[in-house]
Amino acid sequence: MHIYRILCAILTIAIFLPCGLGAQVGVPFNQRDDEYRLLGLKRAKSAYEAAKADLERSRELAEKELISSRELESTRRTFADAEVNYQQSLLAVLFEMQYVTVAGAVKYQATDGRKHVKLTLANASGGSAEYRKLLNIDDALFRSLQPDIVNNVYISLLNDEGAIISQPYEAKISQLTAGKPKTLDFALLQDLDAVTVNLVYGSGTTRSPKIYLQKDASVNKVIVQSEQFSQEVELGGSASFEMTLELFSGLNTNYKLEVVNLPQQINRYFTDRSGQTRLSQFKFTESANTRYAALQIFMPDRPTDAVQMDKAIPFYMLVIPREQRAALGNLQDKIWNETDIQKLNVGYVKLEVVPRGIGRLLVKAPQLYHGIHTDESVIASIHVKNEGSRRLDNVELEADVPLNWDKEIIPPVIESLDIAEEKKFQLKLTPPPGVAVGKYEARVRTTSFSENQPINGEDKTVTVEILAEANVLLTAVIVLTILGLIIGLVVFGIRLSRK
Repeated sequence: MHIYRILCAILTIAIFLPCGLGAQVGVPFNQRDDEYRLLGLKRAKSAYEAAKADLERSRELAEKELISSRELESTRRTFADAEVNYQQSLLAVLFEMQYVTVAGAVKYQATDGRKHVKLTLANASGGSAEYRKLLNIDDALFRSLQPDIVNNVYISLLNDEGAIISQPYEAKISQLTAGKPKTLDFALLQDLDAVTVNLVYGSGTTRSPKIYLQKDASVNKVIVQSEQFSQEVELGGSASFEMTLELFSGLNTNYKLEVVNLPQQINRYFTDRSGQTRLSQFKFTESANTRYAALQIFMPDRPTDAVQMDKAIPFYMLVIPREQRAALGNLQDKIWNETDIQKLNVGYVKLEVVPRGIGRLLVKAPQLYHGIHTDESVIASIHVKNEGSRRLDNVELEADVPLNWDKEIIPPVIESLDIAEEKKFQLKLTPPPGVAVGKYEARVRTTSFSENQPINGEDKTVTVEILAEANVLLTAVIVLTILGLIIGLVVFGIRLSRK
């Protein structure tokens, strides 16, 4: 009986030993397994199954005490290596086939006026059923790896310079399951029509597709934005409100540009971005959903009841479809409020202009040349007029006179000078005793303030000539001499004629 058992053991070892040795040796490594990972996975799966079967046979032999514990442990290590290789190959294939795609990117404007993007991401990996069928894999290991799920997807939006322009700066999707896309909402820190979507997922896979943002067609209007929504403009001056117009509509139609609540005394018209071409309507195209325009306004020279100094004038700029505009009639027949405009369901922006003015001092002098004798004084009239659009305050006249001359200015100060008002200064100049004959100049300067800003008038120069005193006795002698000569000539002529 003992001999029979030994023979049975030898026969069993002879039957199973070749398979065990073959499993321990394993499948030799093929360098192309890294290039063709799916074939490498099939090779690793075959080695894993062989090592698993070898381990089971070794356990049976060990129970029958036909192999040593050292041989069993060697077989177990071989199986562990084959299992790790199989898992690594399986993970390599799954990570290689993971793919996250941008399914949609819709740009819209929130109620607070900020631009947002609704970004929809989808797990486009798929194919797990095909992998199981191709590799004949249907075990717990494959299912535990969740081949239909991409883990830890990090998303951010970049501009062309690579800077993050989204808020939040970076978002995370913990799990993205195939067939179940997820939508994220980003606020744009920089208003762009095209952005780069930076994706990092799985085992470190990175994608950065640049996409053109779709516009939210459900809004069905043109969104208008203006950076210079409020401006101060001097009377007689002009201002430009530059605007960006974005189409959020599925319809390509013509749009009219209109202004309401702006007084008729303020002239206005629309131009293109360059300011060279006037606009009244425009049309978006499929390739250009963003347009630029500018509203040019021109203030009157003088304030009116509708255009009052320092009083803000709010008004609205509207972008109306041409067909709808024809049905609205004259928009200037009433004062529009924001509720009325919102009911129109059109694009609009609220703007504001504040009329400002500044005084302008005009200086006039009827006579700038005066001739006097040494004992006389000069009284020169200097007229000042406000030709600006704001009252002038504290108008003063100053004179730089020659050395030792006396001056007197009446009045010393004109407290105020209203728009188009004219008043007069009198400048009295008195030469000192013993002044020499000749010409002397006095420089006249005028200063004032308008809205706490200094306003200066044109300088004037008053010329005073000191005339020489006349000699009465010498003049009389000369006159008598001339008269004597004339009388002598007459007498001589009469006598000569009698002869």
